[in-house]
Amino acid sequence: MKVKYNRLSSLSQSGNRLTDDKTQYDLVLLDRVSGSVSFKERPKGQELTKLVEQGKISELWVEEFSRLGRNTGDVIKTLEWLDEMKVNVVVRNIGLQSRPNGQKNPIWKMISSVMSSLYEMELENIKERTMVGRKVYVLNGGRLGRPEGTKETEKDFLEKPQTKEIIKNLKKGLTIKDICKIVDCSNKTIIKTKRLGIKHQLIN
Repeated sequence: MKVKYNRLSSLSQSGNRLTDDKTQYDLVLLDRVSGSVSFKERPKGQELTKLVEQGKISELWVEEFSRLGRNTGDVIKTLEWLDEMKVNVVVRNIGLQSRPNGQKNPIWKMISSVMSSLYEMELENIKERTMVGRKVYVLNGGRLGRPEGTKETEKDFLEKPQTKEIIKNLKKGLTIKDICKIVDCSNKTIIKTKRLGIKHQLIN
């Protein structure tokens, strides 16, 4: 089976760029989770894992290495496991395959390690720039949070895609820590969702 695995970092992120891929697949899986969540802990990642263990997947396609994760160690561990399971991993943006024609690619391990490290470094740089930008904004008189004079109703909050995803995971019995990773949001948002969910009888 030829499978495509996609990951978007958040519920609001657009997946339009994924439509550029006109390749035909037997199955396409999409996770909407932070790259910091381990591959085998993601909903679709778990589904894919089961298919691999059942020997049903021969080829796995991803847009780039960062779709498998932003943690170098976890990405390499996942790639090594896929190689042990004889799955050919194809990375579209650089045209690299781990096992072309069923044979190990001699430069695969080196390139995958370097690329994974670069993606992890990129994520840390983004976090640092965001943090610095926020501090500069506040020092210059800016105010973070919702603009004054605006008010979001409880109904509006519960209708948000992110809120619905949190409620779905709360119903599954997942912990606040786990949901933070999956949905990529703060503890405060999950606690608020749980309180309003119980109030409106969306959660038992």
